[in-house]
Amino acid sequence: MKETKKLHSGYNLMTAITMIVGICIGSGIFFKADDILAYTGGNVGLGVLLLSIGAFSIIFGSMTLTELSVRTSSLGGLVGFYEVFISKAFANGFGWFQTFVYYPTINVVVAWAAGIYTVMLLGLEMTLEYQILIGTGYLLLMYAMNYGFKQIGGWFQVLTTYVKLLPLLSIAIIGMFQLAPVTTVATSETSVLQSVGFSFLAGLAPVAFSFDGWPIATSISNEVKNPKRNMPIALTIGPLIVLIVYVTYFLGLTKLLGIEHILAVGDQAIYDVGNIIFGAYGGKLILVFVIISVLGVVNGVTLGHIRMPYALATKKMLPNSEAVKIMNDRRQLSPRSFKISLYTSLIWMTIHYLTQKLGLLATGDVSEIAIIFAYLCYPILYVYVMKLYMKKEIKSHFKGIIAPMLACIGSGIIILGGIMSNPVYMPVFIVLCGIVFYQGYRFKRE
Repeated sequence: MKETKKLHSGYNLMTAITMIVGICIGSGIFFKADDILAYTGGNVGLGVLLLSIGAFSIIFGSMTLTELSVRTSSLGGLVGFYEVFISKAFANGFGWFQTFVYYPTINVVVAWAAGIYTVMLLGLEMTLEYQILIGTGYLLLMYAMNYGFKQIGGWFQVLTTYVKLLPLLSIAIIGMFQLAPVTTVATSETSVLQSVGFSFLAGLAPVAFSFDGWPIATSISNEVKNPKRNMPIALTIGPLIVLIVYVTYFLGLTKLLGIEHILAVGDQAIYDVGNIIFGAYGGKLILVFVIISVLGVVNGVTLGHIRMPYALATKKMLPNSEAVKIMNDRRQLSPRSFKISLYTSLIWMTIHYLTQKLGLLATGDVSEIAIIFAYLCYPILYVYVMKLYMKKEIKSHFKGIIAPMLACIGSGIIILGGIMSNPVYMPVFIVLCGIVFYQGYRFKRE
């Protein structure tokens, strides 16, 4: 093995697009429709508005980031952007936050979700231990696949994206032609639609989770063929596809089952609609699709995370960076970077298990620690793009002012919604993320 200064370009445009779509469309969209309806008092129009706000943030955010991606070939995705355009110390802090909090917390929670759905599919006792054990097994499987068989990891990302779109598009298309709701479960209690005022914005918390993960695709920018052409396209098309799928699915689901039915049965709604579309065993079949969908997210996050420590090491942003940046030429991956990612994820899986077992985070989970903090950091890059426009380095008024300004507004609304949804824990989460960020910031300053 020897240090490799340049990675081979192995991923094409389709892989980059499906990585964004595959990460965003995961467990959230299947099981968050009832939460969105609950926050909006059963108002479908407000639900569509919430989904649009979530997409609003990432569409204009990704459009803005394309102006940075074409101006640097630095490794590390967002970390590379912060390093080149903000400061090395800030980049180091954000890199530590992504590597040790953001990526692993999202990955372990999504893997845990795959474990939950598998327990449901197999008819096992719904215990936390079964869920965590199976989820950990899935996590290890994705790590093994991406370390031993890099191309298979890319192919799996494309495959799972297409597979997960099948039930979503089926529900969307069939629902659009449904004249009246079809209910398969008689409910003695139905939720009364009510006015919720501006508190509906708290529904942005489940929406943000459903859309989250799109910046992870920037971590493979230097491994995408012709990145200066393909990454801007992927970062624009991907979020648009996600928005279209989410809105049509949401409308189709509500037309098939009816608002009251969805509010009454909660997460079982996806099982019920599976029986309507696919027949007597449709509920089980839909769970198979959901599991494949969730594993696509785990694969995508893993694919991005295992490269983060290497990217930081190439910039001397980690202790013992010289060892971490040694590449295995055959695998085109740093073994130490892989191990750091794997061990960090396993540690967070243990923390996640303890917090769930002891009920330390109420109805939340460890992934909530990261999402809002990330949205606090993104606007710093958006503002820099506006500065480039003021310096006349960006000619387009839309790309240099309108898009980044709308991206900032979108991030601000999501932050507000996140705080409204969890006013007790969110400040604590932000402080925890800030501590990790500061340690990385201080390491580069020293």
